[in-house]
Amino acid sequence: MEYTCIDSFCGAGGLGFGLEKAGYKILLSFDIDQLCINTIKANNQYFHHPAEVADIADMLSGKLLKKCGLKRGELFLLAGGPPCQGFSVQRRGSDLDPRNDLVLKYGKLINELYPCYFVMENVSGLGGKRGKTILEELIRSAEAIGYIVHVKLVDAQEYGVPQRRKRYIIIGERQDIHSFYEYPKVSDARITVRDTIGKLPEPPVDGTDYPGISWHRRDKLSELNLKRINALKEGQGRDDLPFELRADCHKVNSSIIGYRNVYGRMAWDEVAPTITARFDSFTRGKFGHPDQPRSISLREGALLQTFPMDFIFTGNKVDVARQIGNAVPPVLAEQIGRSIITCYEKAVNVGDI
Repeated sequence: MEYTCIDSFCGAGGLGFGLEKAGYKILLSFDIDQLCINTIKANNQYFHHPAEVADIADMLSGKLLKKCGLKRGELFLLAGGPPCQGFSVQRRGSDLDPRNDLVLKYGKLINELYPCYFVMENVSGLGGKRGKTILEELIRSAEAIGYIVHVKLVDAQEYGVPQRRKRYIIIGERQDIHSFYEYPKVSDARITVRDTIGKLPEPPVDGTDYPGISWHRRDKLSELNLKRINALKEGQGRDDLPFELRADCHKVNSSIIGYRNVYGRMAWDEVAPTITARFDSFTRGKFGHPDQPRSISLREGALLQTFPMDFIFTGNKVDVARQIGNAVPPVLAEQIGRSIITCYEKAVNVGDI
């Protein structure tokens, strides 16, 4: 059996990389972001499949089937994480974000391809006020064409990722497969910040890469932010800053206005906070290095997302931080991928397929 896969909304390839390690043959990756496609093509030590710039609308009406030389029902797995900013709990404003519609277009692609399984990753906000209606519509449409849909909010730290990261993992299995899907078992063990980046050398003070380690450089902090980070011990956040060093908007306790974990340092012997698309900024989260006067480097963020040390990222600093922060951690993706294959093979062995 060849476990074929199409990686839609592929981003920098975190989901695809994990699925490849789990034993899948990726037929195609596509994303609307040229830089993400450049990143996948740059990593030919890991990826050997076609990758192209495309909107999901470009793949509907039978175009993706034709492009991959498939008939409806032949694909084993359709994978993807439609952009999730419209559901983010951090987002304010209208619920009519056009990106929300991408989840429903993903549902249309599921219908056209009719794979044995599909997997969709999205932020925890998908189950909240903004996303719940759309998630329910996706589930109804998939069930109507013969899928059993499983929905679980998982925390990546329970699956070998050194980071608190809650995301919905939605698995659909065709009813004719009879595989009775089960999510991978959680682990009580935790991989810490120290385990992951503790042995990296300190990057140069001049802002250049440490020799031989791409994107391991320090971001320049303002004089005020340098005072702030030097006033903090590992694991501390903005509530621990001396009053005179707090931003004006933070002079009210975080229990009242929120945003506890900004202007903070990571703790060596805990998992990291969620690596976001702006983890390169000390002001955006608890992204300070545990004991050095700097934010974590882009390479350190990539390692906390479980990308390998030699994984190449293309674009400028902001582009790379976005690609890393938006990715599915490959270690989590690999476990999800393996769990699907395990359930399928159990069904084969008992003769249900």
